[in-house]
Amino acid sequence: MACMKLGSKTDAFQRKGQAWFCATGLPSDIVVEVGDMSFHLHKFPLLSRSGMMGKLIDEASEEGEEACVIRLPDLPSGAKTFEIVVKFCYGVKLELTSSNVVPLRCAAEYLEMTEEYGEGNLIYQTEMFLNQAVLRSWKDSLRALQTCNDILPYADRLITRRCIETLAAKASTDPNLFGWPIMERGGPMQSPGGSVLWNGISTGARPKHSSSDWWYDDASTLSLPLYKRLISAMESRGIKPEIIAGSISFYAKRYLPGLNRRQGASDPSTRLVPLASGTLPSEEDQKLLVQEIDHLLPMQKGLVSTKFLFSLLRTAMILRVDPACISSLEKRIGMQLDQASLEDLLMPNFSYSMETLYNVECVQRILEQFLVMDQAAAGGASPCSMDDVRSIVSASLTPITMVAKLIDGYLAEVAPDMNLKLPKFQALAAAIPDFARPLDDGLYRAIDIYLKSHQWLSESEREQLCRLMDCQKLSLEACTHAAQNERLPLRVIVQVLFFEQLQLRNSIASCFLVSENLDGSRQLRSGLVGSTEGGWATAVRENQVLKVGMDNMRMRVSELEKDCSNMKQEIEKLGRVKGSTTWGNVSKKFGFRLKSQMCSAQEGSVSNQNSVSGKDEKAKERHEKHKKNL
Repeated sequence: MACMKLGSKTDAFQRKGQAWFCATGLPSDIVVEVGDMSFHLHKFPLLSRSGMMGKLIDEASEEGEEACVIRLPDLPSGAKTFEIVVKFCYGVKLELTSSNVVPLRCAAEYLEMTEEYGEGNLIYQTEMFLNQAVLRSWKDSLRALQTCNDILPYADRLITRRCIETLAAKASTDPNLFGWPIMERGGPMQSPGGSVLWNGISTGARPKHSSSDWWYDDASTLSLPLYKRLISAMESRGIKPEIIAGSISFYAKRYLPGLNRRQGASDPSTRLVPLASGTLPSEEDQKLLVQEIDHLLPMQKGLVSTKFLFSLLRTAMILRVDPACISSLEKRIGMQLDQASLEDLLMPNFSYSMETLYNVECVQRILEQFLVMDQAAAGGASPCSMDDVRSIVSASLTPITMVAKLIDGYLAEVAPDMNLKLPKFQALAAAIPDFARPLDDGLYRAIDIYLKSHQWLSESEREQLCRLMDCQKLSLEACTHAAQNERLPLRVIVQVLFFEQLQLRNSIASCFLVSENLDGSRQLRSGLVGSTEGGWATAVRENQVLKVGMDNMRMRVSELEKDCSNMKQEIEKLGRVKGSTTWGNVSKKFGFRLKSQMCSAQEGSVSNQNSVSGKDEKAKERHEKHKKNL
């Protein structure tokens, strides 16, 4: 910490109770009362340094009072600062530091301690120390600014603005380029741009590299009015909005205990610390802080995390801040709802009515904000080609699809609530556009949970609820579950079965199509290989493989025909015993009519072949006998 020594005399003041006495051997001829303290002093040292004290002494002498008593009720910083001023007037040794220079500068201005009343007066000394030492250092400027809280009317005019501008200038500049001290983490001062400083001299030791958030912790020690002015100065200097938003969230987490509910206790940024007044923030202070944080945060997507915004909204609801602040926070969350998690949406209901366990209406408003902004972003697109339109649509579907999945999960979580009315459930589910759900499995799950928890719903209400989902957009697994779900209306089950069969048919057709494409590609591939590599041998090998496959197919068909013939014989035997209609019934029941005809045709062809072969053998025998006779 910067320090400047003034004076050369030893301390000659003694305190007795609430009074200070000068032990110089001369009796005091003036009493100065500052607050509840009284200073028994001499007129000459005060007259030689302070213009105001000279005027007050003259006024007291004109009134003819024997004991000259002067009261200073408006002196900045009170008796503690006046004690240092008195020592300066008497030439007693004292030290100017960044912690006392602001009160002394304001007191010197109040007492008119200019160069007119003595060379090197207190105004000159404090100004020189401020400009040459304090304002050149980040830490000293910060300490000086912290001391401005109690004397803001005087400090604003003299010092506050200069300290804020200095801090904003240092925060907007890369600290690795300069050598001002930044952090004192229980060790020596460090210069982020070069080395560790010892008594202002570089030691050559390299400090740790500092990032863009190096000033967050220091700035959070300021009071809210001074912090607001510092942020405003940083914005005017063009500091990136995400850096400013990070500092604001750090400040909020430091003074709002509700934001740290899900944070680790070891995180230093989550420790609840007293305000500048030295007391823990009251409920009214926290309420004011939430509103100010909302005003300070830039209205831009992605500057702070969605989890932080939800925590801020939850705290605002607990503290019952103004509705305008809550609406603004809901709008901020709606801008980046696609980045939220299901845990963020599960906000308890803090209303007096306690209709539902979770605040479904708040989620509904946030979703409406998201849909409005998403539609506005889609409507503001410039004309483009069809390829660009397809790419834009596919890209824009991603956030709204994520939100649709998030809302379906939220509906499944709140569905077991017995107090959740059907219109609220329907309104939240129907708010998602149809194109945002590639599959309705999540919505079906939420509907099934709601029906299970609200078994008193009538048939018409169940049908009305099930109209929210599209049976054509259910997966095969969901269709299988829905077809066996007794809680669904009968009409919905019939629709599910129909579309399930349709999906199965399409799946089979697609399998055949894929098989044909594979065969065609195989033939094309073989032709290409033959043309490029002289693949006659390859074609011969493939034909041989096909021939073997055909032979195997003929053998399989022959075996099936034999099985069919044997089965027919067995059935005919049964028919003779049980009647002539048995075969027809069995064939109709098991679908063997076509196969029996095939078997009959096959047997006829076999018998014809046998008769022809027998005639050929007899002709051959007659021909042999004729040759022997010859």
